[in-house]
Amino acid sequence: MPRPEGDPGRRGTPEGIRITKVGLWYVLFTVLVAIAATNTGNNALYLVVAIMLAALVVSGVVSRQNVRGLEAALELPAEVFANQPFTLGFALTNRGRWLPRWLLLVAASRGGSPRLVPYLPRRGVSRGRLELLLRGRGLQTIPALHVSSLFPFGFFRKGVRYALERELLVFPELYPAATVEVERSGRFGETAVNRRGRGHDLYALRGFRPGDDPRGIHWKQTARTGSMVYMERQAEESRRLSVLFDNGVGALDGEEDRARFERLVSEAATTAVDYMGRGFEVELVTRDGTLTFAGGRRQRLGILEHLALIAPAARSGDPLRSRDPGAPQVRIRQARGREAGPRVALAAGGRS
Repeated sequence: MPRPEGDPGRRGTPEGIRITKVGLWYVLFTVLVAIAATNTGNNALYLVVAIMLAALVVSGVVSRQNVRGLEAALELPAEVFANQPFTLGFALTNRGRWLPRWLLLVAASRGGSPRLVPYLPRRGVSRGRLELLLRGRGLQTIPALHVSSLFPFGFFRKGVRYALERELLVFPELYPAATVEVERSGRFGETAVNRRGRGHDLYALRGFRPGDDPRGIHWKQTARTGSMVYMERQAEESRRLSVLFDNGVGALDGEEDRARFERLVSEAATTAVDYMGRGFEVELVTRDGTLTFAGGRRQRLGILEHLALIAPAARSGDPLRSRDPGAPQVRIRQARGREAGPRVALAAGGRS
């Protein structure tokens, strides 16, 4: 695993100490023994009570020392999507000169699922991975790494917060596959497909029919066979796609409107990523600007970053336009009036 980057958390902030179920039963049993010793005056019971109370004190002091003197760091993943679990790497360093650490629980959030570090030697480093899920897109912050310990007896859980303030950009949620299919443009493009159209490559030869374009007559075959032979051409498809995402929805007042807008963002991101995976060059057009046609990882990251940070813009009556009117288009916009939910409109070759 590569070494986690970023400023390490060196000073821990105590998060308090919580008694466990085992500790609660132990305290209750100690109280019962103390009551019995008081009622009977038995010196042996007093000795037992003293030992049990000493164990409680030792447990509290040792558990506190066990989570101090540490250094925490995080390694953030390259891509994070909303509502999709991801893993991030962590490194925990014991800066203590004399004592190792035992039974450490490491989590990225206070209520998150922890990772157990059973043993951390003095001046040693332990590395591992944590699973996390973030609900919203945009710039998010992982404020701290939370370290707690049940050592030595499991009576108390002592926690310390190591501040990190690591920022990461969360991309929009991606759906399992694009929910829209682009209509075939029926125009000249870059790639021949196995169907009739108006391209350049030959699809089939057949007899001439009334209404066929005379320019499609195959004169050599006609002269050879003595009957009119017509050439059908293969269609050609454009390997470009323009995603026109109209984020000009105005102010979002309610939670329902915000959820609807987030679905629009995810529709745009899913469509762009899906078609780029099929080998398309994709253009993204929004009210905030245009990412022109391109393919590859850089364009994919550029579109995802743009959509991760996009916000509602002022309403506008001007339609969004592609730089290539002949390319297939996907128009994604908010429904207005009595219509509910997002609307995905398809356009082929500039038609809406």
